[in-house]
Amino acid sequence: MPRTNFQELLDAGAHFGHLKRKWNPKMAPYIFMEKNGIHIIDLHKTVFMIDDAANFMKNLARSGRKILFVATKKQAKDIIAEKAKEVNMPYVTERWPGGMLTNFPTIRKAVKKMNTIDKMITDGTFETLAKREKLQVTRQRAKLEKNLGSIADLNRLPSALFIVDIQKESNALKEAKRLKIPVIAMVDTCCDPTPVDYVIPANDDAAKSISVVVAALCSAVGEGLAERKVEKEKVAAEEEKKSKDKEMEKMEEEKKNEIDVPTEGRKLRPRRSVARATPKEGIKATFKPASKGEKKIEKVEKKEE
Repeated sequence: MPRTNFQELLDAGAHFGHLKRKWNPKMAPYIFMEKNGIHIIDLHKTVFMIDDAANFMKNLARSGRKILFVATKKQAKDIIAEKAKEVNMPYVTERWPGGMLTNFPTIRKAVKKMNTIDKMITDGTFETLAKREKLQVTRQRAKLEKNLGSIADLNRLPSALFIVDIQKESNALKEAKRLKIPVIAMVDTCCDPTPVDYVIPANDDAAKSISVVVAALCSAVGEGLAERKVEKEKVAAEEEKKSKDKEMEKMEEEKKNEIDVPTEGRKLRPRRSVARATPKEGIKATFKPASKGEKKIEKVEKKEE
């Protein structure tokens, strides 16, 4: 079942493109018609491509990967911040910090600096600073929070980028393509869809249009996270069951050993070996009856004695 429908996108104004004279010819496959000098986007293709992008993002979330949401234009800032927070994903709604992806270690250092300032405040070392130093530190903390606060939990490069208006966020798009990070983007009729991996043809200037598309994608991410949680619980239950079975097997083996092994202090006497007499090899016992002559000689000898 599709995550959005034609009527919902139509009511949000997602079908309105730019003026005909501002169009990009590469967007021709996604344009339905031209009316009053404005291009109309084919929303049937938009519904299909939203589902495709949503499935991709769902699989990423299920595998525990991060998706970076990027939108610095006025209409999209609040929407992106709200929806990204709901699914616990990083986002950029202020100025895109140059080299955020290509020079990621330096950005991480700035985030660590922000964490050290927070630690100073909790430890009480902040109170020992002079008044001017306190002002400098608080201003630095506010600046870092404004630009990098939303990516403080991003410990490694994101697995994908979601961009609203690729013309405005051209630096983010270039950095992602250099590092071969897949890009999902809302693309209007004035943009070039070639560098985008998952194109969502829609009006990227209307707040309602952005809200509908982002809500559909974030719901897919939420489903992926929920499935991941269920899988983790299932694996943990199986491991616990295996550990219990092993413990039971050990207990049974110990009981068997207690029955078989004699108690300590009791010594068993060794059995004495009895030697049996055996006839010598090569000798056979034979019995011959005495003859009559031999018997008479024996009698005469007895009489003489």
